[in-house]
Amino acid sequence: MGSRLIMYHKQATSARTLFLRRNGTVCHLDSLPSESKVLNCQMEEGKTVSYPPILVADVEQRLGLPSGILKIETVFQAQVDTPDSQINVYLAEFTTTDAPYQQVADIEGKLIAITEARSLPPVELELLKLAYSFLMDG
Repeated sequence: MGSRLIMYHKQATSARTLFLRRNGTVCHLDSLPSESKVLNCQMEEGKTVSYPPILVADVEQRLGLPSGILKIETVFQAQVDTPDSQINVYLAEFTTTDAPYQQVADIEGKLIAITEARSLPPVELELLKLAYSFLMDG
């Protein structure tokens, strides 16, 4: 079973939430096939999800991001059904106080608001809605 990571930054004072979009996707390191469907999503406070411990460090390294810039949300996990397999999608927060615009620009990405995600595939829009709902309720 594969894994993907949705990365976001939430401003502490305003709660403005931005998601990393890179190469036409918010699911990193690879986009999801267009015919994928969200099966379920766990985002219950107090219930910790099991995730690959190397996932965050691997994504940071492969994208050339500073080590420790991401922190996994341990209560959010979505399962996506693709034509070939099931994929677990996790949520990770940028740990910087301010949005990491320069680090994101360095990897040819962009931080976008959920309102700027309209052109994403339907499965990614659904995942962003779930993530946004989780982040606003938390």
